[in-house]
Amino acid sequence: MRAIDWVIVLLYLVLTMGVGLFLSRKASKSLEDFFVSGRSLTWWLSGTSMAATTFSIDTPLYVAGVVANRGIAGNWEWWSFGIAHVVMIYIFARMWRRSTVVTDAELTEIRYGGSMAAWLRGVKAFLFAVPINCIGIGYAMLAMVKVVDALELWQSLGITPGDNLKLWSVVGVSGLVLIYSSFSGLWGVVITDFFQFFLALFGAIVVAAVAVADVGGIHNLVREVQAATQQDVLTFFPLNPETAGITGSTFLGYIFIQWWSFRRSDGGGEFIQRLVAAKDEAEAEKAAWFFNLLHYIIRTWPWILVALVAIVIYPDLADRELGYPRLMLDFLPPVLLGLVVASLLAAFMSTVSTSINWGASYLTNDLYRRFINPDATQPQLVRAGQLASVLVTILGAIAAFYATDVATVFRLVIAIGTGPGLVLILRWFWWRINAAAELASMVAGFIIGLTTSIVPILTIPDFGLRLLVTSAITAVIWVAAMLLTPPESDETLDRFYTLVRPGGPGWKRQQERTGLMPVQNLGLDIQRAIAAILLLFGTLFATGGFLLLQSLTGWISLVIAVAGGFWLRQLNKRVLS
Repeated sequence: MRAIDWVIVLLYLVLTMGVGLFLSRKASKSLEDFFVSGRSLTWWLSGTSMAATTFSIDTPLYVAGVVANRGIAGNWEWWSFGIAHVVMIYIFARMWRRSTVVTDAELTEIRYGGSMAAWLRGVKAFLFAVPINCIGIGYAMLAMVKVVDALELWQSLGITPGDNLKLWSVVGVSGLVLIYSSFSGLWGVVITDFFQFFLALFGAIVVAAVAVADVGGIHNLVREVQAATQQDVLTFFPLNPETAGITGSTFLGYIFIQWWSFRRSDGGGEFIQRLVAAKDEAEAEKAAWFFNLLHYIIRTWPWILVALVAIVIYPDLADRELGYPRLMLDFLPPVLLGLVVASLLAAFMSTVSTSINWGASYLTNDLYRRFINPDATQPQLVRAGQLASVLVTILGAIAAFYATDVATVFRLVIAIGTGPGLVLILRWFWWRINAAAELASMVAGFIIGLTTSIVPILTIPDFGLRLLVTSAITAVIWVAAMLLTPPESDETLDRFYTLVRPGGPGWKRQQERTGLMPVQNLGLDIQRAIAAILLLFGTLFATGGFLLLQSLTGWISLVIAVAGGFWLRQLNKRVLS
């Protein structure tokens, strides 16, 4: 890092802070202004913010480690969520927008009634705001520390830091994020997300282009990767168990269990916050589509290309996750290095700002307003949101001191969130799901996922088997809880159905009682989701197939994408008619 690189980084930090503080007036009026931007976001702003949320500084490091240790097929660990994210577009986005909630935890007292619903809302808000959210902030900070260390940022200033100084420097950057996010609320988060995402994407593309050029282009890269490892690193699917980087059971766990069993099966907290903040239902649906395009198709391959180059250039690198920052340091010239470091800061800050605002929304809306001060005025709620932002940041920093490995922590987050997903889906379409079932699934999934991940005697090494065990045991527990407790009252169910108007056969009694027909055509929306899945993954693998000289995979995937796109177009015509 030269002086000009530091100037670029500092200018970026000042600009981000200025934009955030400039927007502070927009967030100071009410709770809805602070946490859901007054429900006025456009699709492109909301969708980009969703993508920026999932593009942190840890993700390119995570992908570098996954590709080096498990091959390209290892990316199914996060690719599989694309199924849930496409389902979110056509099944859930519009219903979330109609619900008019501030947080997804708030939905529990609309869908359910009585003291059990209140307990569920409180427990859910606490789990999501504190352990789950703060673990996420912690591993984002861990990744930032790794980048600070690999790029020798302190050394470029003539300072030899200890580990604590590196981490405290990252905490200091998080403090800057806290300042603008606590003053400007979601407005500041999404506006800065928009610029931060495209800066981060620019940085990823620059690193990929320079790295691939250094090894002699794609053709030479493919040859050298194949010669450098005994694994079939380049395959997109683990077809050969002897050379695949992941086991068949793990792959099947990703495809057939993880996406629907995870706690984000019907959208996910940060995504829901953006969907309910959209101008209307159509904007929410378009935002979800734009997110999928940016998240899976646009940015997957720059990360993977960098990971492949790192395998070739650094074959003996002990920590494979450091391949990404090492390539930056070794191959980027001054000015360009400063821009790319700023892009990684942008990725880090976009995720942390979202996590701060999202976690604070639970503490404020679902704990403070619901249980501590139900009569709080709007200014009091905004101040509570600002104080909650400070608390979430402090807890996230504490978590960072205990995190050691990005990929391991990522798997832990998945494991402790597995189990309740099926209940979260069914609660929208089946009247019999009650608060006891959802509470049991959430608590059981958290405990089982945690114990099978960190307790030595109970740890299940095969990740796919771990997902299966967690999902199966959790299902037994929540089904038993549901059958042993009474259903929700007709009044509660009528209220939920009237507000959301879901489709399917599970609400016939409410249709008869209220005289209202469903707004959603569930059968048609399921077909649209399937067609969109073919389009999304076909495009993803066609791009990768042609890019990495796997022409057969590219052409087959392109045919699948075209077929899915044509089918989706025909189905959309039926919706419009």
